[in-house]
Amino acid sequence: MKEKKKKVLFISSLGGHLTQLLQLKPLFDKYDYHIITEKSIITEELSKEYPMSFLVYGARNYPVRYLFKFSVNVMKSLYFFFKVRPDVIVTTGAHTSVPMCYIAKLFGKKVIFIESFAKTSTPTLSGRMVYPIADLFIVQWEAMKKHYPKAVYGGSIY
Repeated sequence: MKEKKKKVLFISSLGGHLTQLLQLKPLFDKYDYHIITEKSIITEELSKEYPMSFLVYGARNYPVRYLFKFSVNVMKSLYFFFKVRPDVIVTTGAHTSVPMCYIAKLFGKKVIFIESFAKTSTPTLSGRMVYPIADLFIVQWEAMKKHYPKAVYGGSIY
């Protein structure tokens, strides 16, 4: 009898966050996984290689437009959560991942947050928002434990 693989949803925004998330590729074969990120030319290409869904890209430098796009992404996150039905959420941030983490927690799922490698001495906004609900919070720099005392130092994922 074949053991059922856990469903893991990997989520991040574009750029360095997605680059870090894709460093976890060795884990993909161990799970029934799905990736959610923001839609772009690059991620559309990546969707040929990975099972992937897209949120709306929303830069925060236009606050009114960002609030609208963020609201759309909250609704899309809820839709994707019920479509994928993950057991665990793994994220490297940023803003696009926060709603999914809270949705997962609301439904009793595990949340694993990996703080950005780029943040060596100050916490990210998404890290501060998800830290209180994360089942496992991983920092990539030992110095970040002063901001996140319950975090686990995992070293670099690069």
